[in-house]
Amino acid sequence: MLSKNSSQVALPEDWEHGGFGLYIHWPFCQAKCPYCDFNSHVVSKIDQQAWQTAYLSEIERVGADTQGRILRSVFFGGGTPSMMDPDLVDAILTKVRATWSMANDIEITLEANPTSVEAGRFVGYRQAGVNRVSMGIQALNDKDLRALGRLHTAQEALTAFSTARETFDRVSFDLIYARQGQTLTDWRDELKQALGLAIDHLSLYQLTIEEGTAFGDRYAAGKLRGLPDDDVAADMYALTQDVCGAANFEGYEVSNHARPGCESIHNKIYWSYGDYAGIGPGAHGRLTLNGNRFATEAPSAPMNWLSQVNRTGNGNSERTALSAEDQQSEMLLMGMRLREGVDLNRVSAANTELFQNKINNLREIGMVDVAEGRLLLTPEGRPVLNAVLRELLGA
Repeated sequence: MLSKNSSQVALPEDWEHGGFGLYIHWPFCQAKCPYCDFNSHVVSKIDQQAWQTAYLSEIERVGADTQGRILRSVFFGGGTPSMMDPDLVDAILTKVRATWSMANDIEITLEANPTSVEAGRFVGYRQAGVNRVSMGIQALNDKDLRALGRLHTAQEALTAFSTARETFDRVSFDLIYARQGQTLTDWRDELKQALGLAIDHLSLYQLTIEEGTAFGDRYAAGKLRGLPDDDVAADMYALTQDVCGAANFEGYEVSNHARPGCESIHNKIYWSYGDYAGIGPGAHGRLTLNGNRFATEAPSAPMNWLSQVNRTGNGNSERTALSAEDQQSEMLLMGMRLREGVDLNRVSAANTELFQNKINNLREIGMVDVAEGRLLLTPEGRPVLNAVLRELLGA
């Protein structure tokens, strides 16, 4: 049941349930993967000094709005942040340390491609303060890597991963499943290989076909053949939960698995509906300022963002106040991804009776449960998260 105080959706400092993090977006890649719909761009030359000036300016601006906070995480995402010079990462983290107090266990993650060139920068990143790397391996055989448009081979990935393990205490990597021509047996074998390599964290994503990507265009033209059907993809998801769980890599979020205590601090800030500042082209943020929660967004085109920062001293194109209903919806959209679900005392509704009826209906068909004041998905509900959310959020 919802508490008597559930008419208050977001208290002024409600973000403290999730903490405060910083996201730095690096928009450049060596090549655009055919499945990728992220804000990433391929260019022939990058003036890293110009980008350093802009990032430092933005950190100073955001820091002025968020003084007194404890920073729990920094995440360099992209794009391919392992294209950044270690000196640039060092300058950013030096500015971060001068701007906020940092948690004793702060997590500083950098996404990396598993090539020998980028692995050669790992020691420099560690010296700058990075303590966790997330590697985009995606597949463990060359045939599928080529189909996914990746520039590295399986052996290069394994070599780079070995270098990362020698350099950082925490290393995560991504794999994509439900790929073209992939069978359930193929995925079981690959997953067991991955678990044999993994240190403490794995991100395992089902291939999704997004509009506006090369794969999306091929699929619309009927040229993306060999994708597993929905039933096989569902079996792959179930297999993932079973095999990872048996290896003590529980699925703490729909697509993320970790040993106990090794969950991604930064991503849990998102899913727990904390505050995070987004800096860089296309970066989004959520900040609670003077008791109001705002959504922030930056221009997505890299040179437009760079020019705007230089011209105006503000890299955001929008800062939008979020209504109580907006916040409730976002808490559910993010928090229901977690195995632990959402605290019903945080998620209130304009029509509490209607919301409770929806929960009761979903409980009756075994999709959700309520335990210790938290609303969470059942094992049967996790594969159909989107359908559960549509029911909870529908009018």
